Amino acid sequence: MEQLRQVCDSNHVESCQGIAHTRWATHGVPSAANAHPHVSQGGDIALVHNGIIENYQNIRQQLAGKGYTFKSETDTEVLVQLIDYCYRSTNDLVEAVRLALNKVVGAYAIAVVDRRQPGRMVAARKSSPLVVGVGKDNSEYLIASDASPIVEHTSQMVYLDDGEIADITVGKDIVITTLESMPVEPHIKTVDLDISKLTRGGYEHFMLKEIHDQPQCLRDSMRGRLITQDGKGRVVLSAVQQHRERLLQARDIIIVACGTSWHAGLIGKQLIEQLCRKRVQVEYASEFRYRDPVIGPDDVVIAISQSGETADTLAAVQLARQHGAFIMGIVNTVGSSIARATDTGIYIHVGPEIGVASTKAFTGQVTVLTLLALALGHENGTLDEALYQDIIAELDTIPDKMSKVLQQDDKIARMALTFTYASNFIYLGRGYNYPVALEGALKLKEISYIHAEGYPAAEMKHGPIALVDENMPIVFVATHHQLHNKIISNMKEVKARNGRILAIITEGDNEVPAIADDVIEVPPTHYALAPLLSVIPLQLLAYHVAVAKHLNVDMPRNLAKSVTVE
Repeated sequence: MEQLRQVCDSNHVESCQGIAHTRWATHGVPSAANAHPHVSQGGDIALVHNGIIENYQNIRQQLAGKGYTFKSETDTEVLVQLIDYCYRSTNDLVEAVRLALNKVVGAYAIAVVDRRQPGRMVAARKSSPLVVGVGKDNSEYLIASDASPIVEHTSQMVYLDDGEIADITVGKDIVITTLESMPVEPHIKTVDLDISKLTRGGYEHFMLKEIHDQPQCLRDSMRGRLITQDGKGRVVLSAVQQHRERLLQARDIIIVACGTSWHAGLIGKQLIEQLCRKRVQVEYASEFRYRDPVIGPDDVVIAISQSGETADTLAAVQLARQHGAFIMGIVNTVGSSIARATDTGIYIHVGPEIGVASTKAFTGQVTVLTLLALALGHENGTLDEALYQDIIAELDTIPDKMSKVLQQDDKIARMALTFTYASNFIYLGRGYNYPVALEGALKLKEISYIHAEGYPAAEMKHGPIALVDENMPIVFVATHHQLHNKIISNMKEVKARNGRILAIITEGDNEVPAIADDVIEVPPTHYALAPLLSVIPLQLLAYHVAVAKHLNVDMPRNLAKSVTVE
């Protein structure tokens, strides 16, 4: 930020508008030449672009034949030159953008300005998010990928849909049309976002703050949904109330997600199958969208995404819709593309997550999936009333138990110092804790750049055990459940090969500490809710290992918070 300020100060220009983009390298290495904004050959038109233009090479060759030259390796420079070329025949910026976008294949969210028309900007989107913030009396407009960066300036937002172009001029109403020149009535939505959640609040990093925010986040997520009074509880979800028959009559439930959301989906699968007796598949959205899945009108697809803009998950939703499936979204961001593309949904309500490595969104997703499984199981008659009440009562205590786990932050920080030497980790778990092992491994590799893999503990003997030696830390997620004795046997196999064991255990466990080199305790809970507690030490471990290695925790290399391109 300081470098940007110095550049701006040394190139001072008075203007009422500006565009910029934090580029995630897609074409060409990160460099000044490949950085945004890109400018047309004549220097009049400038553009920033999030997405990928797939046919940019063909367009580049065509433009080169018409005398255009290029300074960068990017697809974005090709797009701005194409708009410039179209402007020659239209002499109108909106029409030039429309003509150009009808020639490109791919994904984009763009903002375009012309120095000949101060105070005017053209924005458009396809398969990449874009929101327009509207200031008082149309005296100010702000364009961003989502509401978080601009909500401190205005709470009034216009969300563009795919194939829409916004003509924005200071002091005038926004004008929206489609790529086919059809007018669209702008709908301004009020976004209610707590500005305090966009600051670090005294924590060194957003990720650490968001880890410690989780008890309150889960309370917020369950408020109005988990009702406990007079010794009895119930789960109230409007999505289940409004679409009860459609959900209960589902032939199959298919969960589509990516990354951390996929891990949450694996937990959701076990919850729904156990409590609702419904068959559930969990699919990587990136694979689901490119094969010919067996899916039909009798199926329910649940799309999970923190941002609500994940390109592969959104494409999977669109594919499911083409097959007539009923679609539910589980997202965090109100007004996001997936939220608008689904038939119904449940917001996780954990507040904006700034750190790239997801933490509170994961536990929020697991909480919402737990509520969904409880509600569906109760409505379906497959969930025993006593078990229903037991899980509700225990779920209500989870935020306080999370707070207790977080009190071990300093202990985990000291423990993390002894693991910075490692170049490989294995994470092992069983049952509900197997997806937690996957998530723990993902967190470590995301922010510490240490290679880590998660496995079901029983699969260790089918290959991974060959890696075990005195230099290989093995993390066992070993809280009490029906397979506890079996995971203890797995630990003994590791110790027999001189592996170093760090175990996440339930308070009062006397067997594991006699085997493991290090243990972190979590309070006892129902085994189906164990992931909400056992994941916290793994988040803290990853964070503190990365801090000890002096790495950028909130913005790890090569990663983007919202993956809006393939």
